[in-house]
Amino acid sequence: MTKTILHQAETRGDADHGWLHSRHTFSFANYYDPQRVQFGMLRVLNDDIVAPGEGFGTHPHDNMEIISIPLEGDLEHKDSMGNISLIRHGDVQVMSAGTGITHSEYNKNGDVPVKFLQIWVFPNKKNVTPRYDQITLNIADRHNKLQQILSPNPDDAGVWIYQNAWFHLGKFDKGMSADYHIKAKGNGVYAFILSGEVTIDNQHLNSRDGFGIWDTDMIIIKADSDAEFLLMEVPMK
Repeated sequence: MTKTILHQAETRGDADHGWLHSRHTFSFANYYDPQRVQFGMLRVLNDDIVAPGEGFGTHPHDNMEIISIPLEGDLEHKDSMGNISLIRHGDVQVMSAGTGITHSEYNKNGDVPVKFLQIWVFPNKKNVTPRYDQITLNIADRHNKLQQILSPNPDDAGVWIYQNAWFHLGKFDKGMSADYHIKAKGNGVYAFILSGEVTIDNQHLNSRDGFGIWDTDMIIIKADSDAEFLLMEVPMK
């Protein structure tokens, strides 16, 4: 029997620090809801807006796969592995924190905010050597189709992580649809609508809604308006 969970946009945790406005789909920092700690191995989905010239000072992570997807603006990244980079819309950044890293993230622009998703996935391997990767995608490859941006396989499209997970982005015109087949038994899919309106397996979703679905082999996605969305397939256990 297919199981689902709906997290409407307005029910998310809301943290406004002035320099940072963050909406938390799952429990994070001062936002805690025992019903919303994680979806399978997906632990954090933060929808962040960082004010011009502001950012996150140096802070540590360990044993977590951390994925950043910029939506607007430019984010400067520095870490203890010696990486200094700029990530912008069309890029995907991944860090395997493993035995431990520190990093900072700043909005380099003095005039426009930066908007990005920060996603944490529990790894299937602990205490790995920390690593960093960043790629630039061809945004045209998600027009009316699903563009793979992450997988467990270093030789596959997108970045890779230490987990049996696959992420896809889609930018669909109104009326377009696609089938998504679950890639690994025991996995579920968490969909996050970036813009527009989408129906997934008869559930209508609006911008910034989240929808989890599991115990199924396939989902059907239909754009009810021009829409952009992220699909995150992760193990449920």
